[in-house]
Amino acid sequence: MRIFFLAAAFTICLMAQPNSLPTLYVTGDSTANNTGHSGWGDPLADYFDPAKINVVNRARAGRSARTFFTEGLWESVRAALKPGDTVLIEFGHNDGGPVDTDRARGDLPGIGEETSLVTLPGGQPETVHTFGWYLRKFIADSKAAGATPILLSPTVRNIWTNGHVEREMGHFSEWDAQVAKAEGVLFLDHTNAIADRFEAMGEAAVKPLFPGDHTHTNPDGADINASLAVAALKGANSPLAALLSAKGKAVQPYPTRLHTEPASLHLPVPQNPNLPTLFLIGDSTVRNGRGDGANGQWGWGEPLVDLFDPAKINVVNRAVGGLSSRTYLTQGHWDRVVAMLKPGDFVLMQFGHNDAGPLDDQARARGTIRGIGEETREIDNPITKQHEVVHTYGWYLRQFIAGARAKGATPIVCSPIPRKIWTDGKIERSQDYAVWAAQVAQAERTGFIDLNARIAARYDALGPEKVEPLFGDPHTHTSRAGAELNAQVVVEGLKALPDNPLGQYMK
Repeated sequence: MRIFFLAAAFTICLMAQPNSLPTLYVTGDSTANNTGHSGWGDPLADYFDPAKINVVNRARAGRSARTFFTEGLWESVRAALKPGDTVLIEFGHNDGGPVDTDRARGDLPGIGEETSLVTLPGGQPETVHTFGWYLRKFIADSKAAGATPILLSPTVRNIWTNGHVEREMGHFSEWDAQVAKAEGVLFLDHTNAIADRFEAMGEAAVKPLFPGDHTHTNPDGADINASLAVAALKGANSPLAALLSAKGKAVQPYPTRLHTEPASLHLPVPQNPNLPTLFLIGDSTVRNGRGDGANGQWGWGEPLVDLFDPAKINVVNRAVGGLSSRTYLTQGHWDRVVAMLKPGDFVLMQFGHNDAGPLDDQARARGTIRGIGEETREIDNPITKQHEVVHTYGWYLRQFIAGARAKGATPIVCSPIPRKIWTDGKIERSQDYAVWAAQVAQAERTGFIDLNARIAARYDALGPEKVEPLFGDPHTHTSRAGAELNAQVVVEGLKALPDNPLGQYMK
């Protein structure tokens, strides 16, 4: 293994401040430490009270997790650690390169224990590990020193497609989250925090923050990234929040997911944690694609957002296309919502369109047992390769209801919207999932909106000719106009609930 020892002068320059205070170390690459204070690790110090904590930026340009370890940079941090310190660990931008050519700084992909013996360009042999192995090494060393390690997903590059900034730079965010969960340490979703801010600013406003390339920011961009690292710390309820300066205290928290989800989903989070939040959960009839009308098909959850006052409530559409009530639970989407729930929030749920599928087919394995009882079936899931106990449609709805109530939130059940199927001049009404949704809501004494019947009545009144343009496919997914009509019907249903619990938040 090659190890290059740091020059004494460099080490002295970066030494921690007096041992009476805890120290927050930043480790990473050039996105955290670059010339001209253009990495986020430098302005981070401004967000902390120097009378309470030292902030030391030990990140180094050009390094991957692997070379940060092999060049002795990590050893210099480890040797300085003391009980009560914290280490922010953020890598990824340089970890996907070649393992034995060019700069020879790439790791093996993944988080396992695989190794590869390579010969470096200079002729030296080296055993290369996975990205996750190096993270675990940093975590173990930090814990052994009595310090607290925190993993951050990588910063965002200035790469845009159809108005959305890149969120998927390989699988590094996913691996960060997986390692953090396995090792019991905090994970900060730096990637989505930055991406959400950039998209709120817009592509034209973000471009000047990257004067040289699409990866490295100027000082203004570095300060934004630093502020969002603080926002994620606050959103995760890190004890570091008690050590912030006035500038740090002014930062709004960014709620961090329990573990990461595919960035392609671009699932939103509450923008103002001081307000109540209405969470929407469901399938593609509530949110299709990235919520941007993929293939001309819209879910009603997107236009519903515009019907509420953002100064009074957050409306967060966490529905995911292609899922049933079962797979919304088993894939962890419900856990991520529960992690963000707080007293006074609301959960509006609509499932059913995908629950009728097979329980254990090779394609999706997303079906639920028909009905609302306690029946179960054990399967070997061909998708997850795990043994699974499958429950009824009603059982999964009850899990969402109970989980919401346990966090002090109010659950509201919706029956699934109707399909565009005409019989004798009328839209067909659901005789199964709409009925079961109503039965669960009644048994659990929770709010219920019969969207199936309400929307079908609207379609009947309009007639086939006017209903046709309300759909973006043959019979299931609505167009934007159809989604807007359905959102209006949802609001009508909410207003009809006893005491109209969301009335004060509507426009």
